Amino acid sequence: MEANNSGTATAAAELPDSISSVIPGWFSEISPMWPGEAHSLKVEKILFQGKSDYQDVMVFQSATYGKVLVLDGVIQLTERDECAYQEMITHLPLCSIPNPKKVLVIGGGDGGVLREVARHSSVEKIDMCEIDKMVVDVSKEHFPSVAVGFNDPRVTLHIGDGVAFLKAVEEGTYDAVIVDSSDPIGPAQELFEKPFFESVAKALRPGGVMCTQAESIWLHMHIIEDIVSNCRQIFKGSVNYAWTTVPTYPSGVIGFMLCSTEGPAVDFKRPVNPIDADDSLAQSKGPLRFYNSEIHSAAFCLPSFARKVIELKD
Repeated sequence: MEANNSGTATAAAELPDSISSVIPGWFSEISPMWPGEAHSLKVEKILFQGKSDYQDVMVFQSATYGKVLVLDGVIQLTERDECAYQEMITHLPLCSIPNPKKVLVIGGGDGGVLREVARHSSVEKIDMCEIDKMVVDVSKEHFPSVAVGFNDPRVTLHIGDGVAFLKAVEEGTYDAVIVDSSDPIGPAQELFEKPFFESVAKALRPGGVMCTQAESIWLHMHIIEDIVSNCRQIFKGSVNYAWTTVPTYPSGVIGFMLCSTEGPAVDFKRPVNPIDADDSLAQSKGPLRFYNSEIHSAAFCLPSFARKVIELKD
């Protein structure tokens, strides 16, 4: 379906709520998670619209960021800047431990995290639990360079609830758990709560690592403060916050909570497993576009207002 610039009542009725009625033909990301502001992209063509059992799913061709995946009116990825998120949420944890072998991905139905995990030749098994099959199917059709991760033979895809999946996992199964969730409203809400983090810690081996999407320091310090507090109670190794820039995410930045269980020490700020030195998988996965070992270390440098809350919190 093509975006209609006529501004007629008929066209407005056919378009999703997130297509702006103020500026016809533009997508505006409006949410109670960032009140009083909205980021907009010019829509060239709507490629897919559907409603799964869990959320509204849309894909559109933008004028400047390529194809865009939207869930419940919120941008999940664009072709232009997805590398900044996918590479950082994956390589920050996996490059911080030597020879990760078993990895669990919760969420991430677009397949981008799988693509990045698959760059690590030491990894033998990759489990993914994604609640919404429509996200997987739509991503395979419209974002093949992202969803290429699903083709890796080490990947086992489980369609279902990530919270329930983790509860059933045997203790100490994984070297790393990566939680690629949407915002803490709707189907992802449980992925930000203390019982979920307890299940993650139980599923990790001693010295195992977790990385979870942890919102924006500009918009969500109250949420981040709660995540930090919960993680410090549960994870007895390292607990750190990192962040990166993603232009199409609210405020242009997104954060990550990185934690390790008690056991072999993990220093998240100093990568020990430099993926950027290994280009043997670049042909099938494409070259790294964002991550390198320097930006890894720099990601943990926090502005003073955030450091006060995150690092100095008792």
